Amino acid sequence: MANDKWTIDPAHSSIEFQVKHMMVSKVKGAFNDFEADVEMDLENLQEAKANFKVKAASVDTRQPQRDNHLKSEDFFDVEKYPDVLFQSKEIIPKGDNEYDVKGDLTIRDVTNTIMFHLTYEGSGKDPNTGKMIAGFEITGKFNRKDFGLNYNAALETGGVLIGDEVKLDIQIEASKQ
Repeated sequence: MANDKWTIDPAHSSIEFQVKHMMVSKVKGAFNDFEADVEMDLENLQEAKANFKVKAASVDTRQPQRDNHLKSEDFFDVEKYPDVLFQSKEIIPKGDNEYDVKGDLTIRDVTNTIMFHLTYEGSGKDPNTGKMIAGFEITGKFNRKDFGLNYNAALETGGVLIGDEVKLDIQIEASKQ
């Protein structure tokens, strides 16, 4: 069966991240501007294809000074590299609506293959639009230094200001076109 085209509903979707701060706490944030081209058949999700584009300048940690630093050359360098991209390459069924999604993540013109965990949350008909909708939770982590996001500062007490591991929590609601 052929894959159908699906559109991400930004009002019911989110891309959130967290990074350790000063080795003792976590800073959380989100990207507020993103889109995706998704082709899938809900009965055969391992054949799905997804391409995400995230506007790096939409980073939001609820702290403008930190957001401006993240947009600078120290981190995303949004003037030179406006988009963070993810392209799925392989979807591996793990049982009970659970999948591993292998794909290429590109940040600042550096591309690495990473693995996300995807849970298919179910589907149904939207009573307002009559369209079929489906929900997914995607989690994963990667080392920011693998993408050239190397900025850091040493702490007097030892350790560093910013952790290397970035954890992602993505909630997606998609509607069939």
